[in-house]
Amino acid sequence: MVNRTRSSLISRMKKSKILCLHGTHSSAAILKEGLEVWPSNVLERMDLVFIDAPFRVEDEDFPAFTWFNGQDVTKMNIMLNESIAYIEETMVKLGPFDGVLGMSMGVALTKVEDLKFVMVMSGSKLECIGGEAPKLAENAFSSIIQIPSLHCFGETDFTRLNAIELLDSFLDPFVIFHSGGHEIPKLDEKGLKVMNSFLDKVQASFAAPKAIRSLM
Repeated sequence: MVNRTRSSLISRMKKSKILCLHGTHSSAAILKEGLEVWPSNVLERMDLVFIDAPFRVEDEDFPAFTWFNGQDVTKMNIMLNESIAYIEETMVKLGPFDGVLGMSMGVALTKVEDLKFVMVMSGSKLECIGGEAPKLAENAFSSIIQIPSLHCFGETDFTRLNAIELLDSFLDPFVIFHSGGHEIPKLDEKGLKVMNSFLDKVQASFAAPKAIRSLM
């Protein structure tokens, strides 16, 4: 009865429109398939929009794209700036969006303006290359990011330590720590509870503006 009541309430709620950004050497289709491990009662709370990164990866035997090349800091800066501009243009063209979900895209998320929340899958800060930090990363975390954030990372994830470090840059982050690796996790009972608590907080943020407008 409780689950049926919750499902009824969810069906009447405003869905969060989310721009989904895949990881490097990946694609919108791969990320979309990965998110299908989440239960339908979670996915139905979100309006997910998937896009490919602007740069094609030529050395893969499947359609793959990337946001930047991490081998040269100068090239990385150029590609990152172009990728952020592309994301912002997409948000204008296909939006408005409430939030962004990024796979391994922790730093890029913070550069997109007017977001209500972020969802970071195995995300971390951009690392220095040859002792030099990308310009995009220099001021990205100069102050605490105060919008709601959800962070998922695994016990065997190669970005685990960096993902933990990233938590310090957000105010009261929601965290799903799973037993897997660098992947979208299935949600166990604990993970599902954290996910729904995060989405409830996001949903509550939609209610306040409506109340204000109704008084005008």
